[in-house]
Parts: sequence; C-alpha cells; structure tokens
Amino acid sequence: MNIREIASLAGVSRAAVSRYFNDGYLSEEKRMAIQKVVEETGYKPLLQAQTLRTKKTKMIGIVMPKLASYSLGHEINGILSVLNETGYKCILADTQNDVNKEIEYLKSFRSSQVDGVIFIATIDTPKHHSVLKKMDVPVVIVGQNFKGNCSIYHDDYNAMHDMAKLVISKGRRHIAYIGVTKKDIAAGQMRYDGFVNAIEEVDEEIKKTIKTTYFEGEFNSQSGFEGAKEVLSIDPQTDAIVCATDTIAIGVYKYLKSIGKEIPTDIIVTGHGDSSFSNVVTPELTTVHYYYEESGVKAAQQMLSFLKKNDSNIDNVKEIKMGYSIIERDSSKV
Repeated sequence: MNIREIASLAGVSRAAVSRYFNDGYLSEEKRMAIQKVVEETGYKPLLQAQTLRTKKTKMIGIVMPKLASYSLGHEINGILSVLNETGYKCILADTQNDVNKEIEYLKSFRSSQVDGVIFIATIDTPKHHSVLKKMDVPVVIVGQNFKGNCSIYHDDYNAMHDMAKLVISKGRRHIAYIGVTKKDIAAGQMRYDGFVNAIEEVDEEIKKTIKTTYFEGEFNSQSGFEGAKEVLSIDPQTDAIVCATDTIAIGVYKYLKSIGKEIPTDIIVTGHGDSSFSNVVTPELTTVHYYYEESGVKAAQQMLSFLKKNDSNIDNVKEIKMGYSIIERDSSKV
C-alpha cells in the first residue's frame, strides 16, 4: 500500500493524501474520505520518507534534571497531554542534576533530528545562553526565566514573600530560613529574596524584634535535618522555620521530633511546592501550590505555536509567569 493507492481508494489526489499525513489544509470531506481508507487498510507512512519530504520529524526533545520529582512529573504530564494529541513523540533526556549534561543534551538536540526542545531548567549560566543562541529549532524553557528565551516560570519571589508575611502574622519573631543554592535563580535566589524583603518591609517596631538565621543546603530532607539543627544551635529561641522546598521541611520535621519540639506550638514549619506528601504528614504542612501541570501545558502549546509558524525567532518569544496559592495547613495554625 502506498500514497497513490490510498488516493485511488479515497477518490482524491496524491497531493491531498500528502497534505493529510503532513497536517496540511484539506476540506473536511476529503479528510474523512482519506481517514476512512487509512483506518480500513491500517496504512502508516514511513517516518523516514515523511522526514525527507517535510524536513519534520514530529519529535520533541525534553531536557529535564531528574525523573524522581513531584513537580517534574506534573510538568511532563502537562507537556505530554498536549503533544500526544497532536501526533508528536517525545525524547526524554534525564541529566541527573548535572549541569554539564544539560549542555551536552542541548548540543545533541541542536544537531539531532528533533523539531523543537522543551528545556526544564535549573541553573542559568552563560554556557546555557551560548548554546541556546545556536539552536536551529525553537526552544521553550520551563521553571526558570531565561531572558531572551521563551520561558514559562513560577512566581517564586512573591510566593515566598507571602509565606514569610504569613509567618510574621502569627507573631513569630525568631525566624529561620533553610534555602538552596542561589545558582538556581528560581528556587534559590528568588525565594531567598522574597523572604528577606518580606522581613525588611514590616513595621520598624516589629522589625526590631525579629531575629533571622539562615542555612543553605541541598534539595533533600537531610539538608532540612542538618539545617534545623544548625539554626537552633545559633538561635535556640527559633520559633519558625521557613523552608525553600517541602522535602527540606520533612527533614526539619524529623529533627524537631528527635529533640521533642512540637509543631506548630513550639516551632512553625512551612514548605514550598505542595508535594504529594505535604497533606499526609502530621501535622499537615503549610506550603505553596504551584501550577506545574498547567506550566507544562503552556510550554507544549507555545512549542506548537512556534512549529506551526515555522518560527523560532527570538523577537517573538514570550515570558509567561504562572500564579501560585498559599496552602495553610496545621503546621502554621497557632
């Protein structure tokens, strides 16, 4: 079975069959006639032949930092929910949180046969921008705001700013912050800045009573455990610990339990990310909900928009900032 035979059976031209398989314009009548023959015969065009004719592979590369992540899982689900409906296939590249591998995969996709790249980013470096400028296919960034590139990102600054204000409103004055590397602009720098500026903006009389301590760790519960131990050794009167991630908060829970501290009576604890476990721990964790799946949907939609226009021009890029919600649960209710 070939295109000529499909055209004959459907009563249309070979050009019409070609447009059908390459998503070109067709009248509904012709599209239905071709679809009927294709379904009856089970015909599938060779990908290699399609690629040679259209210079399109119907493949999207996705560069991601790790597979085992609540937020990334939802972002990938959002991306796939859109691309799977349009006939695109995805190649997942797991960098295992290795920045050098991010660069390698971006270079690989630059020279490989993919129509576009969705890059779930962590750290923003000059090397990243150098590679991105040389990309011959459209790129959509998720999770970070890479200036000059199409970016779908979260409002980390205001989310943490609001969380810090919530803690202050509870009357807590010895407040610790356990963060992550500021090389990660979103989770590291922006969340830290939001916390610090919220403290700076309070009434002068209240500010005089506030003492803050800081600990920078990794994206894991061990950093929460070690961070809680450190900040309490610096300020034994610590009555609130604000964490840059939910996973860090779980480590804080573990340490506070080991020394007999009650949450939230003795110490308020807050997280960030509304992970799947945040509402099953005891007490349930106050956190920030981000719209991860929706950001994946928007990333895929933006990619399809680029591909439809056959345009990766930097002048047409968009920066889309997603919203958030503060989810107050028992760990801060006093």
